[in-house]
Amino acid sequence: MVALRLPILKIFVALLLLAGPAAAQDGAGNNPDNPRAATGGAQTLEDILARQRGERIDDRFRRDAVGDPARAAGPGMQLGTLGGASDAEVFRALRYGGADVTVSARGPATGIIIQDAGMRWLEWRKGPLREWGGWLLAGMVGLLALFLLLRGPIRIEGGRTGETILRFNTLERFGHWLLAGSFILLAISGLITLFGRPLLIPLLGKEAFAPVALASKWIHNNVAWAFMLALVWVFVFWIVHNIPNRADLVWLAKGGGLFMRGSHPPARKFNAGQKIVFWVVVILGLSISASGLSLLFPFEMPMFAKTFEFLNAMGLPQAAGLGELPTVLAPHEEMQYAQLWHSVVAFVFIAIIIAHIYLGSVGMEGAFDAMESGEVDRQWAREHHSLWFEEETGEPAHPAHEAPPAAE
Repeated sequence: MVALRLPILKIFVALLLLAGPAAAQDGAGNNPDNPRAATGGAQTLEDILARQRGERIDDRFRRDAVGDPARAAGPGMQLGTLGGASDAEVFRALRYGGADVTVSARGPATGIIIQDAGMRWLEWRKGPLREWGGWLLAGMVGLLALFLLLRGPIRIEGGRTGETILRFNTLERFGHWLLAGSFILLAISGLITLFGRPLLIPLLGKEAFAPVALASKWIHNNVAWAFMLALVWVFVFWIVHNIPNRADLVWLAKGGGLFMRGSHPPARKFNAGQKIVFWVVVILGLSISASGLSLLFPFEMPMFAKTFEFLNAMGLPQAAGLGELPTVLAPHEEMQYAQLWHSVVAFVFIAIIIAHIYLGSVGMEGAFDAMESGEVDRQWAREHHSLWFEEETGEPAHPAHEAPPAAE
Protein backbone atom coordinates (compact mmCIF):
# COMPACT_ATOMS: atom_id res chain seq x y z
CA MET A 1 0.00 0.00 0.00
CA VAL A 2 2.86 2.32 0.88
CA ALA A 3 4.57 1.40 -2.37
CA LEU A 4 1.41 2.33 -4.28
CA ARG A 5 1.00 5.68 -2.51
CA LEU A 6 4.53 6.76 -3.38
CA PRO A 7 4.09 6.83 -7.21
CA ILE A 8 0.68 8.49 -6.82
CA LEU A 9 2.24 11.21 -4.64
CA LYS A 10 4.99 11.78 -7.23
CA ILE A 11 2.42 12.10 -10.02
CA PHE A 12 0.40 14.57 -7.92
CA VAL A 13 3.46 16.75 -7.26
CA ALA A 14 4.40 16.67 -10.95
CA LEU A 15 0.93 17.85 -11.92
CA LEU A 16 1.17 20.71 -9.45
CA LEU A 17 4.52 21.78 -10.90
CA LEU A 18 3.10 21.72 -14.41
CA ALA A 19 0.01 23.63 -13.38
CA GLY A 20 2.01 26.41 -11.73
CA PRO A 21 3.41 28.02 -14.92
CA ALA A 22 0.03 27.66 -16.61
CA ALA A 23 -1.69 29.52 -13.80
CA ALA A 24 1.00 32.15 -13.83
CA GLN A 25 0.58 32.54 -17.55
CA ASP A 26 -3.13 33.07 -17.10
CA GLY A 27 -2.36 35.69 -14.44
CA ALA A 28 -0.10 37.50 -16.90
CA GLY A 29 -2.72 37.25 -19.64
CA ASN A 30 -3.31 34.69 -22.38
CA ASN A 31 -1.91 37.01 -25.00
CA PRO A 32 0.76 34.97 -26.86
CA ASP A 33 2.49 38.22 -27.85
CA ASN A 34 3.20 39.07 -24.22
CA PRO A 35 6.97 38.49 -23.80
CA ARG A 36 6.43 37.77 -20.12
CA ALA A 37 3.51 35.37 -20.51
CA ALA A 38 5.75 32.41 -19.74
CA THR A 39 7.04 34.00 -16.54
CA GLY A 40 3.70 35.00 -15.13
CA GLY A 41 4.35 38.69 -15.73
CA ALA A 42 7.77 38.68 -14.06
CA GLN A 43 11.04 39.64 -15.71
CA THR A 44 12.46 37.34 -18.36
CA LEU A 45 15.94 36.00 -18.92
CA GLU A 46 16.40 38.62 -21.64
CA ASP A 47 15.52 41.33 -19.12
CA ILE A 48 18.19 40.04 -16.76
CA LEU A 49 20.82 39.77 -19.50
CA ALA A 50 20.00 43.25 -20.80
CA ARG A 51 20.41 44.70 -17.31
CA GLN A 52 23.78 42.94 -16.96
CA ARG A 53 24.87 44.48 -20.27
CA GLY A 54 24.03 47.89 -18.86
CA GLU A 55 21.06 48.40 -21.19
CA ARG A 56 17.90 50.19 -20.10
CA ILE A 57 14.83 47.97 -19.96
CA ASP A 58 11.16 48.85 -19.95
CA ASP A 59 10.06 48.02 -16.40
CA ARG A 60 6.55 49.36 -16.68
CA PHE A 61 5.31 45.79 -16.33
CA ARG A 62 6.33 46.03 -12.66
CA ARG A 63 4.20 49.14 -12.15
CA ASP A 64 1.30 47.60 -14.04
CA ALA A 65 1.32 44.59 -11.70
CA VAL A 66 1.89 46.23 -8.34
CA GLY A 67 2.40 43.52 -5.76
CA ASP A 68 -0.21 42.39 -3.29
CA PRO A 69 1.37 42.09 0.17
CA ALA A 70 -1.38 39.68 1.17
CA ARG A 71 0.23 37.14 -1.16
CA ALA A 72 3.59 37.45 0.55
CA ALA A 73 5.13 34.41 2.16
CA GLY A 74 4.63 34.18 5.91
CA PRO A 75 7.46 33.77 8.45
CA GLY A 76 7.07 30.01 8.56
CA MET A 77 6.98 29.51 4.79
CA GLN A 78 9.86 28.79 2.47
CA LEU A 79 10.31 32.38 1.25
CA GLY A 80 9.46 34.00 4.55
CA THR A 81 11.81 35.32 7.21
CA LEU A 82 11.48 35.27 10.95
CA GLY A 83 9.84 38.46 12.13
CA GLY A 84 7.99 39.27 8.92
CA ALA A 85 7.11 38.36 5.37
CA SER A 86 9.74 38.70 2.66
CA ASP A 87 9.14 38.19 -1.01
CA ALA A 88 8.83 40.03 -4.31
CA GLU A 89 5.20 41.00 -3.74
CA VAL A 90 6.03 43.06 -0.65
CA PHE A 91 9.06 44.67 -2.28
CA ARG A 92 7.11 45.51 -5.42
CA ALA A 93 4.28 47.05 -3.43
CA LEU A 94 6.73 49.18 -1.45
CA ARG A 95 8.68 50.18 -4.54
CA TYR A 96 5.66 51.40 -6.47
CA GLY A 97 3.60 52.82 -3.62
CA GLY A 98 1.04 50.01 -3.44
CA ALA A 99 1.68 49.01 0.17
CA ASP A 100 -0.38 50.15 3.12
CA VAL A 101 2.43 51.65 5.20
CA THR A 102 2.09 52.98 8.75
CA VAL A 103 4.93 55.15 10.06
CA SER A 104 5.55 56.90 13.36
CA ALA A 105 6.93 60.06 11.74
CA ARG A 106 4.51 62.80 10.78
CA GLY A 107 5.03 64.87 7.67
CA PRO A 108 4.56 64.95 3.90
CA ALA A 109 5.52 61.76 2.05
CA THR A 110 6.86 60.03 5.19
CA GLY A 111 4.99 56.89 4.16
CA ILE A 112 7.17 56.46 1.06
CA ILE A 113 9.69 53.78 2.01
CA ILE A 114 11.27 53.21 -1.42
CA GLN A 115 11.47 55.98 -4.02
CA ASP A 116 12.36 54.18 -7.22
CA ALA A 117 13.00 57.27 -9.39
CA GLY A 118 15.67 58.46 -6.97
CA MET A 119 18.32 56.24 -8.51
CA ARG A 120 17.71 57.58 -12.01
CA TRP A 121 17.92 61.13 -10.62
CA LEU A 122 21.16 60.33 -8.78
CA GLU A 123 22.75 58.74 -11.85
CA TRP A 124 21.82 61.72 -14.02
CA ARG A 125 23.09 64.18 -11.40
CA LYS A 126 26.40 62.35 -10.93
CA GLY A 127 26.87 61.75 -14.65
CA PRO A 128 25.54 63.87 -17.54
CA LEU A 129 24.65 66.90 -15.40
CA ARG A 130 28.15 67.33 -14.00
CA GLU A 131 29.89 66.33 -17.20
CA TRP A 132 27.92 68.40 -19.71
CA GLY A 133 27.60 71.36 -17.36
CA GLY A 134 31.31 71.36 -16.66
CA TRP A 135 32.16 71.23 -20.35
CA LEU A 136 29.74 74.08 -21.07
CA LEU A 137 31.46 76.40 -18.59
CA ALA A 138 34.95 75.33 -19.64
CA GLY A 139 33.99 75.78 -23.30
CA MET A 140 32.73 79.31 -22.68
CA VAL A 141 35.92 80.30 -20.85
CA GLY A 142 38.03 78.78 -23.64
CA LEU A 143 36.02 80.52 -26.34
CA LEU A 144 36.41 83.91 -24.65
CA ALA A 145 40.13 83.33 -24.15
CA LEU A 146 40.47 82.56 -27.87
CA PHE A 147 38.43 85.66 -28.77
CA LEU A 148 40.66 87.83 -26.57
CA LEU A 149 43.76 86.33 -28.16
CA LEU A 150 42.55 86.92 -31.73
CA ARG A 151 40.59 90.15 -31.35
CA GLY A 152 42.15 91.69 -28.28
CA PRO A 153 40.31 94.18 -26.05
CA ILE A 154 37.90 96.53 -27.81
CA ARG A 155 39.56 99.93 -27.39
CA ILE A 156 38.13 103.45 -27.46
CA GLU A 157 39.38 104.20 -30.95
CA GLY A 158 39.03 107.95 -30.64
CA GLY A 159 40.91 107.93 -27.33
CA ARG A 160 39.63 109.09 -23.97
CA THR A 161 38.58 112.74 -23.82
CA GLY A 162 38.57 113.06 -20.04
CA GLU A 163 34.99 114.33 -20.20
CA THR A 164 32.24 112.05 -18.93
CA ILE A 165 28.49 111.64 -19.20
CA LEU A 166 26.17 109.98 -16.67
CA ARG A 167 25.10 106.57 -17.90
CA PHE A 168 23.60 104.88 -14.82
CA ASN A 169 22.37 106.57 -11.67
CA THR A 170 22.83 105.26 -8.12
CA LEU A 171 19.59 103.27 -8.01
CA GLU A 172 20.35 101.56 -11.32
CA ARG A 173 23.85 100.63 -10.20
CA PHE A 174 22.54 99.36 -6.85
CA GLY A 175 20.10 97.02 -8.60
CA HIS A 176 22.78 95.81 -10.97
CA TRP A 177 25.34 95.06 -8.24
CA LEU A 178 22.72 93.44 -6.01
CA LEU A 179 21.80 91.16 -8.89
CA ALA A 180 25.43 90.53 -9.88
CA GLY A 181 26.70 89.96 -6.34
CA SER A 182 23.87 87.62 -5.36
CA PHE A 183 24.20 85.71 -8.64
CA ILE A 184 27.94 85.16 -8.13
CA LEU A 185 27.38 83.88 -4.59
CA LEU A 186 24.60 81.60 -5.78
CA ALA A 187 26.72 80.30 -8.67
CA ILE A 188 29.73 79.53 -6.47
CA SER A 189 27.70 77.92 -3.69
CA GLY A 190 25.69 75.90 -6.22
CA LEU A 191 28.81 74.63 -7.96
CA ILE A 192 30.31 73.67 -4.60
CA THR A 193 27.15 71.71 -3.81
CA LEU A 194 27.24 69.87 -7.14
CA PHE A 195 30.99 69.32 -7.56
CA GLY A 196 32.07 69.31 -3.91
CA ARG A 197 32.16 65.58 -3.38
CA PRO A 198 34.16 64.55 -6.46
CA LEU A 199 36.48 67.60 -6.54
CA LEU A 200 36.82 69.23 -3.11
CA ILE A 201 36.72 66.26 -0.74
CA PRO A 202 39.85 64.70 -2.33
CA LEU A 203 41.62 68.08 -1.92
CA LEU A 204 40.33 69.24 1.47
CA GLY A 205 39.25 66.06 3.17
CA LYS A 206 35.80 65.33 4.57
CA GLU A 207 36.32 67.21 7.85
CA ALA A 208 37.34 70.45 6.10
CA PHE A 209 34.70 70.12 3.40
CA ALA A 210 31.80 69.68 5.84
CA PRO A 211 31.70 73.34 7.05
CA VAL A 212 32.23 74.54 3.46
CA ALA A 213 29.23 72.49 2.33
CA LEU A 214 27.07 73.76 5.21
CA ALA A 215 28.06 77.37 4.51
CA SER A 216 27.31 76.93 0.80
CA LYS A 217 23.86 75.56 1.60
CA TRP A 218 23.08 78.45 3.96
CA ILE A 219 24.33 81.05 1.45
CA HIS A 220 22.39 79.49 -1.41
CA ASN A 221 19.12 79.34 0.51
CA ASN A 222 19.29 82.87 1.90
CA VAL A 223 21.00 84.90 -0.82
CA ALA A 224 18.31 83.64 -3.20
CA TRP A 225 15.94 86.25 -1.79
CA ALA A 226 18.33 89.07 -2.68
CA PHE A 227 18.61 87.69 -6.20
CA MET A 228 14.85 87.62 -6.69
CA LEU A 229 14.50 91.15 -5.31
CA ALA A 230 17.24 92.42 -7.62
CA LEU A 231 15.64 90.69 -10.60
CA VAL A 232 12.44 92.63 -10.04
CA TRP A 233 14.47 95.81 -9.41
CA VAL A 234 16.38 95.79 -12.72
CA PHE A 235 13.28 94.73 -14.63
CA VAL A 236 11.33 97.74 -13.38
CA PHE A 237 14.19 100.19 -14.06
CA TRP A 238 15.31 98.90 -17.47
CA ILE A 239 12.31 97.33 -19.19
CA VAL A 240 11.54 100.58 -21.04
CA HIS A 241 15.08 100.67 -22.49
CA ASN A 242 15.05 97.03 -23.64
CA ILE A 243 12.15 97.07 -26.07
CA PRO A 244 13.53 95.99 -29.49
CA ASN A 245 13.69 98.61 -32.26
CA ARG A 246 15.03 98.94 -35.81
CA ALA A 247 18.46 100.03 -34.62
CA ASP A 248 18.89 96.57 -33.14
CA LEU A 249 18.66 95.01 -36.60
CA VAL A 250 21.53 97.17 -37.84
CA TRP A 251 23.56 96.32 -34.74
CA LEU A 252 23.01 92.58 -35.21
CA ALA A 253 23.76 92.75 -38.95
CA LYS A 254 27.18 94.24 -38.13
CA GLY A 255 27.84 91.84 -35.27
CA GLY A 256 27.84 94.75 -32.87
CA GLY A 257 31.21 95.83 -34.21
CA LEU A 258 32.80 93.16 -32.03
CA PHE A 259 34.64 91.40 -34.83
CA MET A 260 35.87 94.34 -36.88
CA ARG A 261 37.80 97.39 -35.78
CA GLY A 262 36.30 100.73 -36.71
CA SER A 263 32.76 99.35 -36.87
CA HIS A 264 30.38 101.04 -34.43
CA PRO A 265 26.73 100.42 -35.32
CA PRO A 266 24.27 102.90 -33.79
CA ALA A 267 22.58 101.99 -30.52
CA ARG A 268 20.43 103.57 -27.88
CA LYS A 269 21.01 103.19 -24.13
CA PHE A 270 21.16 99.40 -24.57
CA ASN A 271 22.31 97.79 -27.80
CA ALA A 272 20.85 94.59 -29.22
CA GLY A 273 23.40 92.40 -27.45
CA GLN A 274 22.63 93.96 -24.10
CA LYS A 275 18.91 93.58 -24.74
CA ILE A 276 19.39 89.90 -25.45
CA VAL A 277 21.29 89.53 -22.18
CA PHE A 278 18.56 91.47 -20.35
CA TRP A 279 15.75 89.23 -21.58
CA VAL A 280 17.79 86.08 -21.03
CA VAL A 281 18.46 87.19 -17.45
CA VAL A 282 14.77 87.93 -16.87
CA ILE A 283 13.50 84.66 -18.39
CA LEU A 284 16.14 82.39 -16.89
CA GLY A 285 15.97 84.32 -13.63
CA LEU A 286 12.22 83.73 -13.34
CA SER A 287 12.63 80.07 -14.24
CA ILE A 288 15.44 79.43 -11.80
CA SER A 289 13.59 81.35 -9.08
CA ALA A 290 10.45 79.25 -9.58
CA SER A 291 12.36 75.96 -9.34
CA GLY A 292 14.34 77.35 -6.41
CA LEU A 293 11.15 78.23 -4.52
CA SER A 294 9.88 74.72 -5.21
CA LEU A 295 13.06 73.37 -3.58
CA LEU A 296 12.93 75.82 -0.66
CA PHE A 297 9.36 74.77 0.07
CA PRO A 298 9.24 71.06 -0.79
CA PHE A 299 5.84 69.37 -1.03
CA GLU A 300 4.14 72.79 -1.12
CA MET A 301 4.96 74.10 -4.62
CA PRO A 302 4.90 71.19 -7.09
CA MET A 303 5.59 72.32 -10.64
CA PHE A 304 6.20 69.46 -13.00
CA ALA A 305 3.10 67.27 -12.92
CA LYS A 306 0.98 70.18 -14.17
CA THR A 307 3.72 71.23 -16.59
CA PHE A 308 3.89 67.72 -18.05
CA GLU A 309 0.10 67.65 -18.34
CA PHE A 310 0.18 70.90 -20.30
CA LEU A 311 2.98 69.68 -22.57
CA ASN A 312 1.12 66.42 -23.23
CA ALA A 313 -1.99 68.38 -24.19
CA MET A 314 0.13 70.43 -26.61
CA GLY A 315 1.51 67.22 -28.13
CA LEU A 316 5.13 68.35 -27.79
CA PRO A 317 6.57 65.24 -26.05
CA GLN A 318 4.81 62.97 -28.54
CA ALA A 319 6.19 64.98 -31.46
CA ALA A 320 9.68 64.58 -30.02
CA GLY A 321 9.23 60.82 -29.72
CA LEU A 322 9.11 60.83 -25.91
CA GLY A 323 5.55 59.60 -25.58
CA GLU A 324 3.36 61.06 -22.88
CA LEU A 325 5.17 62.48 -19.86
CA PRO A 326 4.03 61.30 -16.42
CA THR A 327 1.36 63.49 -14.86
CA VAL A 328 1.20 61.75 -11.48
CA LEU A 329 4.46 62.32 -9.60
CA ALA A 330 5.49 61.46 -6.07
CA PRO A 331 6.61 64.44 -3.95
CA HIS A 332 10.20 63.26 -4.14
CA GLU A 333 10.00 63.09 -7.94
CA GLU A 334 8.75 66.67 -8.03
CA MET A 335 11.80 67.79 -6.07
CA GLN A 336 14.15 65.75 -8.24
CA TYR A 337 12.78 67.25 -11.44
CA ALA A 338 12.98 70.72 -9.87
CA GLN A 339 16.60 70.14 -8.84
CA LEU A 340 17.62 68.94 -12.29
CA TRP A 341 15.85 71.82 -14.04
CA HIS A 342 17.35 74.29 -11.54
CA SER A 343 20.83 72.98 -12.32
CA VAL A 344 20.45 72.91 -16.10
CA VAL A 345 19.15 76.50 -16.17
CA ALA A 346 21.94 77.54 -13.79
CA PHE A 347 24.66 76.17 -16.08
CA VAL A 348 23.27 78.04 -19.09
CA PHE A 349 22.83 81.16 -16.96
CA ILE A 350 26.41 81.04 -15.65
CA ALA A 351 27.87 80.54 -19.14
CA ILE A 352 26.02 83.61 -20.46
CA ILE A 353 27.02 85.75 -17.47
CA ILE A 354 30.67 84.75 -17.90
CA ALA A 355 30.52 86.27 -21.40
CA HIS A 356 28.74 89.34 -20.02
CA ILE A 357 31.41 89.81 -17.35
CA TYR A 358 34.16 89.51 -19.96
CA LEU A 359 32.69 92.23 -22.21
CA GLY A 360 31.95 94.46 -19.23
CA SER A 361 35.51 94.32 -17.93
CA VAL A 362 38.67 93.27 -19.79
CA GLY A 363 36.90 92.75 -23.12
CA MET A 364 35.92 96.38 -23.71
CA GLU A 365 37.80 99.48 -22.62
CA GLY A 366 35.66 101.92 -20.65
CA ALA A 367 32.69 99.58 -20.20
CA PHE A 368 33.32 98.91 -16.50
CA ASP A 369 33.18 102.64 -15.74
CA ALA A 370 29.44 102.57 -16.39
CA MET A 371 28.82 100.39 -13.35
CA GLU A 372 31.73 101.56 -11.21
CA SER A 373 31.04 105.29 -11.08
CA GLY A 374 28.05 105.55 -13.40
CA GLU A 375 30.01 107.96 -15.64
CA VAL A 376 31.44 106.97 -19.03
CA ASP A 377 33.81 108.81 -21.30
CA ARG A 378 32.00 110.85 -23.90
CA GLN A 379 34.02 109.30 -26.71
CA TRP A 380 33.09 105.81 -25.49
CA ALA A 381 29.43 106.86 -25.54
CA ARG A 382 29.78 108.27 -29.07
CA GLU A 383 31.29 105.05 -30.39
CA HIS A 384 29.14 102.42 -28.66
CA HIS A 385 25.81 104.18 -28.01
CA SER A 386 25.65 107.00 -30.52
CA LEU A 387 21.85 107.35 -30.60
CA TRP A 388 21.69 107.49 -26.81
CA PHE A 389 24.55 110.04 -26.73
CA GLU A 390 22.66 112.31 -29.13
CA GLU A 391 19.47 112.02 -27.08
CA GLU A 392 21.27 112.89 -23.86
CA THR A 393 23.48 115.73 -25.10
CA GLY A 394 21.74 117.06 -28.19
CA GLU A 395 25.08 116.86 -29.97
CA PRO A 396 25.85 114.81 -33.08
CA ALA A 397 27.77 111.67 -32.22
CA HIS A 398 29.74 111.78 -35.49
CA PRO A 399 30.72 114.43 -38.02
CA ALA A 400 28.38 114.59 -41.00
CA HIS A 401 30.81 112.78 -43.32
CA GLU A 402 31.14 109.92 -40.80
CA ALA A 403 27.49 109.64 -39.83
CA PRO A 404 26.28 106.01 -39.60
CA PRO A 405 23.08 104.83 -41.32
CA ALA A 406 19.94 106.28 -39.80
CA ALA A 407 17.99 104.01 -37.51
CA GLU A 408 15.00 104.35 -35.25
